[in-house]
Amino acid sequence: MKLSDYVIEFIVRQGVTHLFEMVGGAIAHLIDSTYDRKDIHCVSVHHEQAAAFAAEGYARASGGLGVAMATSGPGALNLTTGIASCYFDSVPALFITGQVNTYEYKFDRPLRQIGFQETDIVSIVKPITKYAELVTEPSTIRYHLEKAAYLARAGRPGPVLLDIPLNVQRAEIEPEELKGYMPDEEMAVTDAQYLEGTVLEEITELLMQAERPLILVGGGIRAAKAQEELHQFVHITRIPVVSSLMGLDALSHDNPAFFGLIGSYGNRFSNLALANCDMLLILGSRLDTRQTGTRPDTFARAAKKVHVDADIHELNEKVQVDIALHADVKIFLSHLNEVSSLKEPKDLANWYRVLQGYRERYPSEPPSTNFKIIDPNAFLRLLSEHCKKDQVICLDVGQHQMWASQSFKVKQGQRLFNSGGLGAMGFALPAAIGSAKAKPGQQVIVIAGDGGLQVNIQELETIKYHRLPIKIFVMNNYNLGMVRQFQDVYFQGRQQSSLVGYSCPDFIKLARAYGIRSYHIPDMEQAERIIQKALAYKGPVLVHVPLDAYAAVHPKLNVNKPIEDMSPHLERDVLKREMLIDLIEEGFDC
Repeated sequence: MKLSDYVIEFIVRQGVTHLFEMVGGAIAHLIDSTYDRKDIHCVSVHHEQAAAFAAEGYARASGGLGVAMATSGPGALNLTTGIASCYFDSVPALFITGQVNTYEYKFDRPLRQIGFQETDIVSIVKPITKYAELVTEPSTIRYHLEKAAYLARAGRPGPVLLDIPLNVQRAEIEPEELKGYMPDEEMAVTDAQYLEGTVLEEITELLMQAERPLILVGGGIRAAKAQEELHQFVHITRIPVVSSLMGLDALSHDNPAFFGLIGSYGNRFSNLALANCDMLLILGSRLDTRQTGTRPDTFARAAKKVHVDADIHELNEKVQVDIALHADVKIFLSHLNEVSSLKEPKDLANWYRVLQGYRERYPSEPPSTNFKIIDPNAFLRLLSEHCKKDQVICLDVGQHQMWASQSFKVKQGQRLFNSGGLGAMGFALPAAIGSAKAKPGQQVIVIAGDGGLQVNIQELETIKYHRLPIKIFVMNNYNLGMVRQFQDVYFQGRQQSSLVGYSCPDFIKLARAYGIRSYHIPDMEQAERIIQKALAYKGPVLVHVPLDAYAAVHPKLNVNKPIEDMSPHLERDVLKREMLIDLIEEGFDC
């Protein structure tokens, strides 16, 4: 059997139906091995970065393994942004790169390069993969494939890469003679404490004693496939829930226990909830600075804190907690759901009244809408009302991402995809392609800024070619607004390269050039009608949504402020009245 045929057969056995690639000479054997197969399809994109993001979108939407391929040299290097995105956001993906023949490869010789497009991609991606290997011996292919696929999914998921030289791809092998991989039992995420119940009892006691308990959910809920266990736990205990950026789709937003997004660009009412809780259960969240602000010592400072995570290195790294538990969140919640004392929930009516008061006084959308302009928060709330259950919504990176995260109301079954840890502009369009292939026939929504859309705008051709039902909403403020807003605060409004020197095309004409239907929304008065029209159309659509050039994300947590003290700042006496705990000394912006 030809080795490249074996590789494709292995990928099919993993349940993968689509792989994403931009063809090149160094993967020609692998691509040829997919020809005429009915059980797997190549999706040919127009940039390898898009292939990597598409594989990430496919993995997230399908719940399985994403796969992308690229040729050697520039092709492999172009994958790295998407590989890093999978690594930081814990997405299982297999990346396969072609390499020059082993007899053309420099190995340890002190040369820069021997073969054409030869590049040591394995050394480059080792810091952003769970496993990366150059396959030099055909007889080891089964071992490397099995190990890579296992590690991609095990523990905290992430990307893996195999670099396969041309002469290895075309080698003949005997599949039944190949050596397999046996996982090391020590690599599994376990912590005997929560199985034995000692720590479980301590956590239960903290939950039962708390007057103002709160759950913070992160991307680890989805990574562990623990959505049902979380829903059951919240239903049993009625404990309110707030979310990190990556945890926004862990619980539907119409659940009465859901109280929004926390962090630097979070909802003000959510940050007030977190600041005033007296017990915080952190589930699968790494507590990065975008969540805690730059003063992590003030984060949930009045609360007993329990942190559960599959990655032991994230525990007590940024925020010191009372109980740090290295555990699979799904298994942990399964055990917690069986604790009998929690099935008689404490009366949290007073706490809920406080939280509802915060939400009513500090909504993310304006109390009234000027129909002659488009308020981004109001628009995105309106869009969410018209999106269907079970849809995938892909956000790009920029101000629109924060407006959507504040105001888009996620329904039961919907997925909200963010490039969280890496924050890569250009993510949404190719991620939507992967999502659409993972969920054939279902509409996928893209919400992008004018800057982010241009990073991988060439993939409009891929969307048109495959007739994918992707609806693209371009929130266009004609500048790189997130950086511009930062410059306005910290650089006295010197907007170099964010507004000065920046430009964008006519997106309506551009969409038409690609053969994609387009609409323009001039104001809020016409927004609902055009949203409905765009979503009713069966094929791909681009909707242009013009914004004020100086539209800003509010509220925002500035440097050196505790999480409850967001800009625009509340009057000090007002903030004091809202707090159930003592205020701390004011920090200083810098």
